[in-house]
Amino acid sequence: MRRLSAATLKDLPPEVPRPGYDRTACTVGIVHLGIGAFHRAHQAVYCDERLAAGEHDWAICGASLRSPAVHDQLAPQDGLYTEAVSGPDGENLRVIGAVKEVLVAPEDPAALAARLAAPETRIVSLTVTEKGYCHDPASGALLHDHPDIRHDLQHPEHPKSVLGFLLAGLRRRRAAGLAPFTPLSCDNLPHNGATLRGLLLELAEASDPALARWIEAEVPFPATMIDRIVPATTDVDRDRIAARLGLRDEGAVICEPFRQWVIEDRFAQGRPRWEESGAQLVDDVAPYEEMKLRLLNGSHSLLAYLGYLCGHKTIAATMADEPLRRLARIFMDREAGPTLKMPPGADLEGYKADLIARFANPGLQHRTWQIAMDGSQKLPQRLLGTARDRLEADAPIDVLALALAGWMRYAGGRDEQGQGIEVRDPLAPILAEAYASGASDAERIVAAFLKIADVFDSDLAGDPRFAGSVTAALHCMLEKGAAAAVRETLARLDS
Repeated sequence: MRRLSAATLKDLPPEVPRPGYDRTACTVGIVHLGIGAFHRAHQAVYCDERLAAGEHDWAICGASLRSPAVHDQLAPQDGLYTEAVSGPDGENLRVIGAVKEVLVAPEDPAALAARLAAPETRIVSLTVTEKGYCHDPASGALLHDHPDIRHDLQHPEHPKSVLGFLLAGLRRRRAAGLAPFTPLSCDNLPHNGATLRGLLLELAEASDPALARWIEAEVPFPATMIDRIVPATTDVDRDRIAARLGLRDEGAVICEPFRQWVIEDRFAQGRPRWEESGAQLVDDVAPYEEMKLRLLNGSHSLLAYLGYLCGHKTIAATMADEPLRRLARIFMDREAGPTLKMPPGADLEGYKADLIARFANPGLQHRTWQIAMDGSQKLPQRLLGTARDRLEADAPIDVLALALAGWMRYAGGRDEQGQGIEVRDPLAPILAEAYASGASDAERIVAAFLKIADVFDSDLAGDPRFAGSVTAALHCMLEKGAAAAVRETLARLDS
């Protein structure tokens, strides 16, 4: 079957929307680092709509920092791909044209550095996940002994890390007398703009203090909050989409109808009019960011670990399990929700109700295993901050403790039937060792996990209320199984 491309756009079925603007007349104004499925289903869709509205200087150059997979998907397709929006009423297809160029940093780092330094580049956005920031999630400090950071300090003009590329681009712009681009973090990190700023300045101080002073004075780092559920695209998805398009699309992305993007309106050289495509431009993202991290991401992790251990392969299947569905709503209402401080007019109850419906969407096959990846990097933001606030208020953490116990059980690498779990996590060997060292004793397992400083900082690890709650939850899980632990937790909360 022929591939989707600029040459074959005319052969699409008439009911499939496609770019109606002249893509050859569009110039690259945004470089995006980490051009995975989420970016293509979220920020690139907003940009596609702005290009269609006539803002032709905001096309995207996407860059992969590790694998050539996305380049190999999109390059033969001239950057075109399908957004497949799957909801309870079916699936709607649209071809997105915002991505004009795709680079692979390890194959040609000079090309990416040149694109970052180009006068037309005004925004450099990134979705590189928590581990891409080369930092300690517990403390927020730059990991100076990270192999990529060590390399970038020794070879600043040939970087490997995200931070190294940003610094190389800004260094070139300063030397050329150009205004800086705006680094725009779109990752699920608390205070992602400030976090990125602090890490980049720390790297700059270690390599070029004068550049650090220029960045401090000239470069804004807006915070953002992004929200859309984007499961991994499978071969079954690609086959289904190809049958409808009459063309093969290796870069298709699957997503839910809902989307949200909240952005602090601070840019060095302007921005697209994203607000005309539904983005919220605000003075302070923090309340929305915390709402999403603690309600959506926290609930997602809870459902992923407990759902997986209960035998469910997807979040939709997990939500069809009534005790787990109830547990998610109780977590939002009783534990995560009360820690939030939302601005006037924010509809917290509506947001929670929407989350329950979104998680249950049968059109999305979002795998529990996929969401469970990189727990050591995610949980400090998604669950531990909530636990800390609850304990400071002397409030119970029953559901939080059960979620964390589920993560520890999952990270041990064996499910309840004794089958191996493919644990994808930067600390996977350390987590497995901690679990094994406990010899199936919940108290010893929890004590071993709490010694992992990359995940748990000392105040939480040293709180006997925290350790005791997680130990009790894990003991029940080891003795009776995850499903029974969920039922017993619900019974205790209902009493």
